[in-house]
Amino acid sequence: MNKAEVLVIDDEPQIRKVLEITLKSNGFSFRSAATAREGLIMASNHPAELIILDLGLPDESGHVVLEKLRQWYTNPVIILSVQKNEEDIIKALDNGANDYLSKPFRTGELLARMRSTLRTINTEEGETVFHLKDLKVDLSTRSVWKHDQLVKLTVTEYNLLALLIRNEGKVMTHRYLLRAIWGPGYISQSQYLRVFVAQIRKKIEDDQNRPKYLLTEAGIGYRFVSTTS
Repeated sequence: MNKAEVLVIDDEPQIRKVLEITLKSNGFSFRSAATAREGLIMASNHPAELIILDLGLPDESGHVVLEKLRQWYTNPVIILSVQKNEEDIIKALDNGANDYLSKPFRTGELLARMRSTLRTINTEEGETVFHLKDLKVDLSTRSVWKHDQLVKLTVTEYNLLALLIRNEGKVMTHRYLLRAIWGPGYISQSQYLRVFVAQIRKKIEDDQNRPKYLLTEAGIGYRFVSTTS
């Protein structure tokens, strides 16, 4: 079965070679570029289904490349960079990156992240029911079921959970979630998120202290994952 085509934009030859071997051996189609200019041209001439982007490119910042891509490119972008401070991660995610991995990286983790982000474009359009092992969410009826029992959520709890599920696998920053759920006047009120995430975990997790669905990305935000990843 043919898998997705991946475009790697990274100036390190050894990284490109590792990714080429890894991706091809796992059935992906591989293309690569060593500069921002080359990568943008390749992306525009033949858009890949997923882009792996380095931030430290020789001719232009990867942040700028991401901003240019997001003017028209709607498929997933995963940042793979040696830059790993919270400011860079949050900036990239707020600018439209689907995920962020720091170098050095484990190829197994990268492949898992890729599978997770690619589900967002492989899911059939119009799907409204999400089955996640012992959890079921029906977006058409705004209902949530845990172990076949209806879970009672407040409007805000449901809206937050639904937003995270629609972006399953993607890290959602504090600022993005606060803006989307409460509005732009609340982007600095991170305590709102902590309270509501804790409430949701009590209702959907088997052990709220060891969550398997709603995960924390320390200092950055939250990620909803499926245990089938």
